[in-house]
Amino acid sequence: MGMMMKTFVGKRRDVTEAELMDYSAFCQLLPGASSTQTLTLIGYKRGGVVLAMLTLIIWTLPACILMGAFSFFIAYVNERTLKTAALFRFVAPMTVGFISYGAYKAFRISIHNTITRVILLVSAVATFILFKTPWIFPILLVLGGFVTNLSDRRIPQKELMPKKIKWGNIWLFAIIFLLAGAGSELARKNNWPNRRPLNLFENTYRFGSLVFGGGNVLIPMMYEQFVVRPESQNLIHRNPNIIRINREDFYSGAGMARAIPGPVFSVTSFMGGMAMKDKGTGMQVLGCFIATTGIFLPSALLVLFFFPIWHNLKKYAVVYRALEGINSVVVGIMIASACYMMKDMSSESWTDLFLNLGVIVGTFLLLNNSRLPSPLIVLVCLLLGWGWTFF
Repeated sequence: MGMMMKTFVGKRRDVTEAELMDYSAFCQLLPGASSTQTLTLIGYKRGGVVLAMLTLIIWTLPACILMGAFSFFIAYVNERTLKTAALFRFVAPMTVGFISYGAYKAFRISIHNTITRVILLVSAVATFILFKTPWIFPILLVLGGFVTNLSDRRIPQKELMPKKIKWGNIWLFAIIFLLAGAGSELARKNNWPNRRPLNLFENTYRFGSLVFGGGNVLIPMMYEQFVVRPESQNLIHRNPNIIRINREDFYSGAGMARAIPGPVFSVTSFMGGMAMKDKGTGMQVLGCFIATTGIFLPSALLVLFFFPIWHNLKKYAVVYRALEGINSVVVGIMIASACYMMKDMSSESWTDLFLNLGVIVGTFLLLNNSRLPSPLIVLVCLLLGWGWTFF
């Protein structure tokens, strides 16, 4: 936001400060990458849909190329030099530290009364227990928005209800969502030999359609989908060709997404490459492209279709009441995800366990109490992993 304010408000005068804040508030109501959506709206204001899409591509391309390339680098490291792979020894606990910090900041902003505390507790417990059930996330989000609308005392409807909103433009988003889901399930049931690209697009499009709270929520969802679920023997029996990503590779990609400029959602480019790496170079590149398209397409469709009705939509108090509950659920998911990832580290030796906890706490404290940028913290953790090989 600071960079946008300086560049697009102060230097270029593309938007006013009030407009930029309005765009940001609107994007917080939608699932997807809010920073990407805000920039897309600036392009939309200046040049319509064409410039909006060019803005989206230019903003996401550098980070996605870097993360896609990193999926090839990881494969090289794993095959050629295990000692170099020790660089990423402490990336997993560092990732938990980032998510813990995000949960702490979100808690301070979103949890401020009894109902939000209750929603937080229920969401955290339900997510932790049912982490292997992918639909727990959207179910909790819907229930959270519903519960905070049961009372209008905190956020009453002060204005007259505006004219009825026309929802026709959302059909394209919904049709793609349904076709992706139906195609992926049809490919799975009929065991199509080349079905993995369809499955990958459905997974990432679903993430882009349902993630509230940015990269700190996206990463746990992907962890559940690509790392935790494929470990279920029952699921493997029903779906032997399920997309799976090695746990260490996942943590390495999630950590590296913090070290490069651009949106954290670019981590999906890495995951897409890793999901297709056993199919050859061409298919791995295709996986990077499919995952990138799948994660950012819903954000673009939602923001461009809903923004024309934003000034009517924001008159509804029900929207803000729902957002109160959704944000509480998001904090609960983040807390449960951090705990679940820590649980996966608990099987290590006592020495490794204390080291991991130290990195988690250290990452949290650096983020909270210093002005060190995220890439520098990632670099420190990489150097720690490299240095640990000499002990």
